[in-house]
Amino acid sequence: MHRLLLLSSLWLLVAPPASSIFQRPTGSPAPSHLQYLLEPLHTTVHTQRGATATLPCVLRALPRNYRVKWSKVEPANYRENIIIITNGLYHKNYGPLSPRVRLRHSHRYDASLTITDVTLEDEGRYRCQLVNGLEDESISLTLHLEGIVFPYQPSNGRYKFNYHEAKRACEQQDSRLATYQQLYKAWTEGLDWCNAGWILDGTVHYPIINSREPCGGRLLLPGVRTYGARDKQKDRFDAFCFTSALQGSAGVPCPSHCGTEPQHPPGFASRLVPRRSSVVAAHPPCPHPSPGQVYFIRGHLNFKEAGQACRNHGAAIAKVGQLYSAWKFSQLDRCDGGWLADGSVRYPITTPRERCGGLPDPGVRSFGFPSKELRTYGTYCFVGK
Repeated sequence: MHRLLLLSSLWLLVAPPASSIFQRPTGSPAPSHLQYLLEPLHTTVHTQRGATATLPCVLRALPRNYRVKWSKVEPANYRENIIIITNGLYHKNYGPLSPRVRLRHSHRYDASLTITDVTLEDEGRYRCQLVNGLEDESISLTLHLEGIVFPYQPSNGRYKFNYHEAKRACEQQDSRLATYQQLYKAWTEGLDWCNAGWILDGTVHYPIINSREPCGGRLLLPGVRTYGARDKQKDRFDAFCFTSALQGSAGVPCPSHCGTEPQHPPGFASRLVPRRSSVVAAHPPCPHPSPGQVYFIRGHLNFKEAGQACRNHGAAIAKVGQLYSAWKFSQLDRCDGGWLADGSVRYPITTPRERCGGLPDPGVRSFGFPSKELRTYGTYCFVGK
């Protein structure tokens, strides 16, 4: 008997054929009646990037010769990717999530999945499936990261990205291509953008709040307008990127500024005159910023000097996604344009005012991509973990 149990356990640890590692989702994600699995009280688990999250899956009884299989539906291609399989005694991990997942196993009926150091790519729908011969059943849960969607285009203008370039550009700015659900939620929260952009599943859309002639005409109703699926190699658009707060930084006010020289608000004539040298603060800027925070260094710096100013204090020049995250989750509000890692100059406004661009809504304003030799702006720095 012990030999049979050992053989069945060893069989579990043998990798299944490739066709069972990647499967199309089949059947209903949540049966109307569950015999062995407990229906979770909440089907959505909210978390932050960098945190540890647990997706609940608890059995009410243990059938004979059962297995529990966890999988994730990938939004880019809708394939179901197996994460872990267990028979209660042994388990085996699969795929890219393998190093960061484990079974909670707080008791013999607990098959809950724990994910450590949550990343942007972990968001999505997961399935816990009890495999028990002809009586298979499953529950579906969603891992949700609070985040923000922002449009992105390169320094050489609009509609320059094919799909793969758009995906890479978002990743370089501490973000990823948004899903349709993320873009739709951003539209309900006020995102209004007339340029079409790629999203994660390879389709192209643009969100419109205020119908107007250059954006499809005044007669069309507001909504997320779509170009549908496009050729990922040949067609070129902008990108819609999604980023999230780092654990520990959400809700924590960012340091307002570093350095001592007063600066004029964006738009003042004196701000457009190049200075001959950069300004060095009279005291070390932001000596104790928290990990995951963005802060501003005052000065009249060119792009190279901006990067060095951040490195001098153990930080890096901030990426676009990091600035958006600080604006959204840490209420960063500055009336000063600052260099970012992609060579653009932007500034975050949470409280709109006349002398800070004059626009009525909060947002991250942009000065575009000025000459990197121009000594007119400060810089936004990011303190990593």
